[in-house]
Amino acid sequence: FVYVHGNGAMHWSFGWAAWLKEQLEIKGYETFFETMPDSIIARSEYWLPFLKEHVEVGENDVIIGWSSGAVAAMRYAEENKILGSVLISPCYTDLDDELEKQSGYYDKPWQWEKITSNQNKIALIWGDDDPYIPQTEFNFIAEQLRPDTIKVKGGKHFIEQVTFLPLLEYIENTY
Repeated sequence: FVYVHGNGAMHWSFGWAAWLKEQLEIKGYETFFETMPDSIIARSEYWLPFLKEHVEVGENDVIIGWSSGAVAAMRYAEENKILGSVLISPCYTDLDDELEKQSGYYDKPWQWEKITSNQNKIALIWGDDDPYIPQTEFNFIAEQLRPDTIKVKGGKHFIEQVTFLPLLEYIENTY
């Protein structure tokens, strides 16, 4: 399991990530949790090659992407075969946000069919009250990717949580 955090992160262990890493390792899963290069802006020109060349994400790996990390996971799957992805609070537009615009993820059309055909399983997890990403973003992504969906009541953007049981339960039941 490869964890990709969101933009603006000083360290990968923000929020529930350290808890998830520990839980996965207790259950015997191999993990890669590391702060991504260019972690504040999260530019695709750095993140996608890092996943390919440094982490060597491939057909036996699942990317757990949160926020901008989920956007990176979708773009990565356009060009690379992976086992699966868990997309937590993703978006497919730049939301008129300057930091998101700088990332480069929204400069070209999405290749939805490639994203689905390059992996066996996709999950989409989002909060029903996300203060940053409109529900229409999640609905559109769900229509395009036809993933397993988990809508978390009161989940917001999953910033305050120190544990994330719906995510762990999904992983345990799927992988």
